[in-house]
Formats: sequence, structure tokens, C-alpha cells
Amino acid sequence: MSDRRLQVFRAVAHLLSFTKAAEKLNMTQPAVTFQIRQLEEDFNTRLFDRGHNKIELTEAGKVVYDYAVQIFDLYDEMKESVNALTGGHSGAIYLGASTTIAEYLLPALLGGFKSKYPDVNIHLQVSNTDAVVKMVEENEVDLGFVEGFVNNKLLLVEKCRTDHLVAVMPKGHKLASKKKVSVKELQKYPFIFREHGSGTREVISEYMQKHGVKESDMNSTMELGSPEAVKGAIEAGMGLSIASCVTIYKELQLGTLDAVRLQDPLDRPFSLVRQRHKFKISLMEELVEYTREYCRTHQQFLKDFLP
Repeated sequence: MSDRRLQVFRAVAHLLSFTKAAEKLNMTQPAVTFQIRQLEEDFNTRLFDRGHNKIELTEAGKVVYDYAVQIFDLYDEMKESVNALTGGHSGAIYLGASTTIAEYLLPALLGGFKSKYPDVNIHLQVSNTDAVVKMVEENEVDLGFVEGFVNNKLLLVEKCRTDHLVAVMPKGHKLASKKKVSVKELQKYPFIFREHGSGTREVISEYMQKHGVKESDMNSTMELGSPEAVKGAIEAGMGLSIASCVTIYKELQLGTLDAVRLQDPLDRPFSLVRQRHKFKISLMEELVEYTREYCRTHQQFLKDFLP
């Protein structure tokens, strides 16, 4: 039995979709189907029940999947043991990151890590916080970088730095002359939200509720899927927003946007998320420790951005 067939089976069993498995493995769907059929011939039984709109694992398929997970875990452990003996730092790391962190924190962090360990291959998936947490839960990535608070007892969540959020507005806006603004004041102007599922959206919504304001009370003009899109809309005069200081540093330096502190400061954590009981890979532990040190030495406080 080839490793490739088992890899394909694991992907199909995890995603319960031949199409999605093909996309994830960069294969054609017929090639995925062929690999599964060969595996079923080896076992002389069906591993999937195929319906019109969905597939499910058969009882035999469930047994094969359980063993496949153990086999690949043991394979990872074997590679780690060999690397420990040879002193090598090579292999692949699969990461997930929320948009803000992926765009503004990880380029320099991973660039430094890659310089230290040039033989490491880094695979990064970018999505919103909810999706990244799900990736970690379902073992699609080894480590997640997320913004906001994560309440999941199955995962190990470690804060790596504090992020400060402020009110952001077009250059020269009438609120820009104030030292601090409240949510009530922001209600008077068109407001731009991030998309649902975004860690930024969630923390802003909770902050508003804390101050007696619902999302529906805001004069919402649009919802956008990235910090860059939000900044572009603000620069175009389409509204105000609340955003991370990390995302607007360049614009404040260039003078293309204005920002004002919130009356009641709004902070949130940037955190590492991983499975509690997963086999510890030394390369991953190296990345976690490197991230801790990076965050300690690159923490930017609010005073770096605003007087």
C-alpha cells in the first residue's frame, strides 16, 4: 500500500468530499477517485457510501481512517526522532493565520524564522479567526495565529502580544482634532465593519455592546473582508471604522489617515492556538519559542502611534 493512497484517503475522509480533497492535494478529481478505488480493491470492501449529494465513511472506512491518523502521527514522530539524532531542522510546517496577523505581523516574523532555518518549508493558510480555529481543531494546520479571544477547552491558547484598536477616519475629519472619541460619537457617521467571523469584527461588536450600542444602532455603510479594503474605503471618504494600530501604522506615518484613541481603551490579544495533546514536533516548538521572543521584542504600544 503506497503512502499516497493513504494520504488521499485521509483527505477525502476528513473533508467528506472528493472535489475538496482534490483541490487540497492539487490533484484532479478522477485521480483522487482512482486512488480510493485502488485502496478499496486492496481491502476488498467499500470505504465510502456515495450518495447523490454527499459521501459518508462506511464502518470499514472509519476503521481505516482511525489507523491512518495514527500512521501519519507515527510517521511524523519517526521523522522528528531522526532529526533529533542528526541535529537537522528541516521539514514542513502548516500554519493558519487570521487576516490582520497574516498581513502585518507574519511577513517579518516568518522571514526571520526562515532565515534561521532555511530548510524549513512553511505553508500558510489565511482566513478569519473562526476559520483558523476550525483548521486547528480539525488538524488541517499545526499552529494558528489569531486575533481576539478564543474560548475552546480542547485547544491550547497562548497570548503572544497585545493589540490596540483606535477610531480611524479620513484625513482632516472633524473628529480628528479630538484626543478621544466614544462609540456614541461614532454613531453619527457612516461606519465600516469587517465581515462576520472576523476577530476584529467580534471584538468591536463586544466593545459596542459593553457601551450600550448594538451593531444595528450604527450607521453601517458596508462590510469588507480585509483591513486593506477597510482602509481604502476610509481614505475614499466612505466612512469611519475601528481598526488595529498595527494595520494603520504606514498610513499614519504617510499622513493619509487620521486616528483617535477610544474613550475607553480597546485592547485584544494576538494569540497562538494549537492542539493540547498533539505530538510535539521540535520544529514547531522552535517556531513557538521564536514567536514568543519576536513578540517580546517587537511589541508596539499605543504611544508609538498616537500622542
